[in-house]
Amino acid sequence: MKSSTKDKIKGRAAQVKGVVQEKTGRATKNPKMEGRGTGSKVAGTVRNKVGDVKKVFGK
Repeated sequence: MKSSTKDKIKGRAAQVKGVVQEKTGRATKNPKMEGRGTGSKVAGTVRNKVGDVKKVFGK
């Protein structure tokens, strides 16, 4: 599997994890968990974009 595909898969997994953490934090009124979820979501988006860039440049 290409590294760009791996980055996109790992990025999407982090996004999903972040959404779940964020919603759980909101539901339990836990701002730390909500913040970690937002961070994971952003990190997943960045990793997904890294995969896109690698795909464009053929790495």
